[in-house]
Amino acid sequence: MDFKSFKEMLKRIFFVIFTAAVLACHADPKPQPIVEGVTNVIPDEQQKLVIKEVVNLIESYNYKKIQINDSISSLILDRYIKALDQGKNYFLASDIKEFEKYRTTLDDDFKNGDLSGPFYIYNVYAKRLNEYFKYSLAQIKTKYDFNQNDTYVYDREKLPWAVSSTALNETWKKRVKYELINLNLAGTAQEKNVETLTKRYQNLQSQTSKTNNQDVFQILMDAFTESVDPHTNYFVPARATEFNEEMSRSFEGIGARLQLENEVVKISEIIPGGPAFKGKQLTAGDRIIAVAQGDGEFVDVVGWRLDVTVTKIKGPKGTKVRLKVIPVGKEMSSKPVIIELVREKIILEDQSAKKKVKTINSNGKNYKIGIISLPAFYADFKAANSGDKNYKSTTRDVRKLVDSLKNIDKVDAIVMDLRGNGGGSLVEAISLTGLFIDKGPVVQVKDLRGKIEVDEDETSGVAWDGPFGVMIDRLSASASEIFAGAIQDYGRGIIMGSQSYGKGTVQSSIDLNKLVNPGMLQKIAGLVTRDKTIGTSPTGANPADINLGQINLTMAKFYRVAGSSTQHKGVTPDVVFPSLYPMDKIGEDTEPSALPWDVIPSSNFKAVANLSAVKAGLIKNSEQRIANSLDFKFIKQDIADLKKRDAEVSVTLNENKLKAERDAQEAKSLARQNELRALRGLPAIKKGEKVTKQDTFDFIEDESLKVMGDFMQQSGNYVMNLGIATAPKL
Repeated sequence: MDFKSFKEMLKRIFFVIFTAAVLACHADPKPQPIVEGVTNVIPDEQQKLVIKEVVNLIESYNYKKIQINDSISSLILDRYIKALDQGKNYFLASDIKEFEKYRTTLDDDFKNGDLSGPFYIYNVYAKRLNEYFKYSLAQIKTKYDFNQNDTYVYDREKLPWAVSSTALNETWKKRVKYELINLNLAGTAQEKNVETLTKRYQNLQSQTSKTNNQDVFQILMDAFTESVDPHTNYFVPARATEFNEEMSRSFEGIGARLQLENEVVKISEIIPGGPAFKGKQLTAGDRIIAVAQGDGEFVDVVGWRLDVTVTKIKGPKGTKVRLKVIPVGKEMSSKPVIIELVREKIILEDQSAKKKVKTINSNGKNYKIGIISLPAFYADFKAANSGDKNYKSTTRDVRKLVDSLKNIDKVDAIVMDLRGNGGGSLVEAISLTGLFIDKGPVVQVKDLRGKIEVDEDETSGVAWDGPFGVMIDRLSASASEIFAGAIQDYGRGIIMGSQSYGKGTVQSSIDLNKLVNPGMLQKIAGLVTRDKTIGTSPTGANPADINLGQINLTMAKFYRVAGSSTQHKGVTPDVVFPSLYPMDKIGEDTEPSALPWDVIPSSNFKAVANLSAVKAGLIKNSEQRIANSLDFKFIKQDIADLKKRDAEVSVTLNENKLKAERDAQEAKSLARQNELRALRGLPAIKKGEKVTKQDTFDFIEDESLKVMGDFMQQSGNYVMNLGIATAPKL
């Protein structure tokens, strides 16, 4: 969708508002109440500015045309408190009563750039959390009776808030006991378990103490934007970077995934193709204790937050970084190894489109079916805009895979696997659809002014004109629904699986820095505090240090070419399978602030085939198989068990009883597993024996391939009736 003119209008209007806001930043802020006994986290000037401008953007350009008022303020407060303490394990009833003074004032405070209330609430939470850690650490060495018939209520969400710390202490003590029982059941000695749990709580205490104002601001902004609609999101700078890297499926760095373990950064995975992989000097399990930029001095990173360490290691391609590393298996007191790497652009191939080929037999005839697994609709827009001819994109990757399946593997049909695909680039959804249909409408988009735009595939020909299928599930959303909906409306293929998520809204990503005059950034830089004790403020007054973050703003709604919105209802498959996910827990229709379903007039599209007659036979055959399928029988049992567990809020603290319950569950699971393995001609496994990846079986995929086999059996003349001009060989 082309929002260029609309964004230009937004930019002009926003600049006037933003300029006025910056000049108003000199007003004296409301004093933030101090919470005794804890290091108080306070907002900085740029966060105060951002909150005002996000309010302006939402009120002016959000599709819902909503005003931030007392009603929204109340929703924000409830969401914010829930985000901090969903289980009611930390706040006291007196805290909640005190917070009520903010119920109808947050809207006005946000418009004035006042964040004192929410940050005060967080500091109270931090104090309670610190009290919890101290108390729990003291309880770990308590001599517990693991044969008592007491219980631990782990879900207190529907219970009233505790009236005192003493009242909560019993809950905290039982949690410690429950964790010790879990460690006991793992088979280690109780003395060792006490040591393990002590280190666990000390590590949690240490990491919690590192929370900064960016963390708190992100929690608050999530509560704010989700009160407006589920998909308008503000990202602090670090989160914005993560989002954009995920969208582009690339980043610049050394090519390693990191994790924090006992205050030390550890390499969890080496990404194939990156500098770390090519250099062969690093391996999973190595620990990084210091980082140096180029030939500069080393900075010790032990005890640092993981995200801060990551920013030191990542950097522009072509630049040098040096690491002090304790190799895996060596003691931390060992002499570190110094490793030098030149950063590169890393392409995340493991998160990109992939293909495989499977052969099925349908009524005595073999068919080769190519399966393309697509985890998201991604595109490296930065690389594309810079003129990189090899930029990463969904359509480019899938086109290559289709070419390989068609010309090398010689498949009879192709299935696009969109299970778990939460969406991504709208542009990629349109261009990908164009690989399977000839020129024509793909999606309709209605903006907040009510204007409807029809986005079309304008490229003649297709990459694949043979039998085609699409797999979706409850986690398939947004761009996945555009693609699946278009394929279904055109009659281009068979949609299989369970009802999709139902996200029918379009977000525009707005870099707040790009809406600001450089002179304004200079003024903001002069206002930002440099007190390092509160967390994340820049260390200098350079405007380049100022990063206002990014907002993904819901500015439009998309509709299928036939006129129906996917909002709330999603895409209903032609052949429906039982859902692996609880439909009443996951989906747009479970979101209180979601936009409604509606319809607009159909676009001027022409279906390539009417598959109604074919679908009836596919549904009948699939239903018969599912009725006799052990896998689907177990799915139904799992769904029933999940509903039962969902209603439970407590667990026994009698070790023998808990062990018996878990042994029974493990025995049931093992018996099930062996029943399925026997069905597939695989040997039985024993308790504790690991299942190899080769032994795993995707029965949803298997049923989808059988549906495709039926499809090819029942519609032999389908391809000839498509009337699509095949694209030249790729």
